[in-house]
Amino acid sequence: MRFTVPKFIDHEAKIVGPLTFKQFAFIGTAVFIGFILYFTVSFSIFIISCLVLGGGSAALAFLKIESKPLPAFLGNLLLFRLSPKIYIWRKTKKRLKILKREKFEKEKDKEDVSLKMTREGKLKKLNF
Repeated sequence: MRFTVPKFIDHEAKIVGPLTFKQFAFIGTAVFIGFILYFTVSFSIFIISCLVLGGGSAALAFLKIESKPLPAFLGNLLLFRLSPKIYIWRKTKKRLKILKREKFEKEKDKEDVSLKMTREGKLKKLNF
């Protein structure tokens, strides 16, 4: 008996409740930094920094861009920006024609080819 094997399964084990280890690490790090900031800075700076840290850690933990997690997307973006790039451009040389006015008008008339239009096309004869 043949069985179909599922492919492209991206499933990480849930370690802490509904969170994977990476998600827990991002959220836990933000909570730890917020805990330290609570005792070291003023309350207004603490609130602002907690909002920024919370938003950043939630984005790193849960946000996906084109089905890739945000840390992987940022890593790929950084590698692309820092890697050397090679731009290849081939210049094609075209000879310029210098024509007198009479010759130019003659060549212009030669290039002007009008299309022949018929009332009945041949599409009706085609059978699909």
